[in-house]
Amino acid sequence: MSTQRPAVIVTGSAGLLGHPVCSRLANAGYEVFGFDRVGLPEPPKSLEHVRDIECDVSDSSSVRAAMQKVHALTNGKLASFVHMAAYYDFSGEESDLYEKVTVNGTDRLLNELEDFECEQFVFTSTMLVHAPCAVGEKISEDSPLEAKWPYPQSKIETERLIREGHPGVNSVFLRIAGVYTDYGRQPTIVQQIKRIYEKDFQGHFFPGNTEAGQSAVHIDDAADAIVRTVERRNSIKPKTAILIGEPDPLSYDALQNLIGKQLYAKEWATLYVPKPVAKVGATVSDAVQGGNAFIKPYMVDMADDHYALDISRARELLGWEPQHALSTTLPKITAKLKSDPDEWYRLNGVA
Repeated sequence: MSTQRPAVIVTGSAGLLGHPVCSRLANAGYEVFGFDRVGLPEPPKSLEHVRDIECDVSDSSSVRAAMQKVHALTNGKLASFVHMAAYYDFSGEESDLYEKVTVNGTDRLLNELEDFECEQFVFTSTMLVHAPCAVGEKISEDSPLEAKWPYPQSKIETERLIREGHPGVNSVFLRIAGVYTDYGRQPTIVQQIKRIYEKDFQGHFFPGNTEAGQSAVHIDDAADAIVRTVERRNSIKPKTAILIGEPDPLSYDALQNLIGKQLYAKEWATLYVPKPVAKVGATVSDAVQGGNAFIKPYMVDMADDHYALDISRARELLGWEPQHALSTTLPKITAKLKSDPDEWYRLNGVA
């Protein structure tokens, strides 16, 4: 039986951002088909007008079966396709999964999408496809592209695949900043809080410009941007890129001090350490921890990177701007840590 509501497919539907996106789309009047792999964490509860369908984007037969199910239920008509499933690894190491999952997985989905009447294809990319800017400047969608490690490189390659390999698709590229929640989750922020909470000696040293910072975005604001993109699918030109994030990031030094004040009612002293020394320290620490240290040597070269965003295009095309700020959410994050450290560590997936 076909649905009477406009239909949307959401890949990565069981992920951190996938569940709120599905929920908001359903509440906005859409019939949502959530694609994700078996064995991943299920949403906390079933949602009305959200149908979970098993789909492994790295497997052609799985993609074909999932798309055929949706075709039968929608008569082959989709309002939008929101593609969030991708491979992500903070190690900085090359992996064939970037090509298999992120690049080729997108190609598999788009090939099957040729049998549909689809009004829009939304690809969630990252602000990290851009080269960093100088402190005091901002990055726009027309700023130079420069991937410094395999994750953003896979996003650049996938954007290119969509543009050049599937030029007839009405595509939108949302270049999203690091997503944080009321309890943490954005990896670099969580690790920074963890170091200070544990009074880790290494947390006092930084091998870069402490005035640099990186834009972030609250999960609610990120989900809102995606839903607004779907709602405005008929007014956004094909192949449009849109940056999504808080325009003025906290500097590393400001973030250190804010965390210190929340946890210990005093600023956290941060001292400069030369990059060669920091690289040796990161290499030794990672070896001692059996390759499980969060800070890897490749990260040292990116310590100066500054990502402040010009979000004028998001304001113009989506009517969007962030309603949350990391500076005002951080007290909630640290309060949860202090009230129940074990649960905070579990929720953020840290040891």
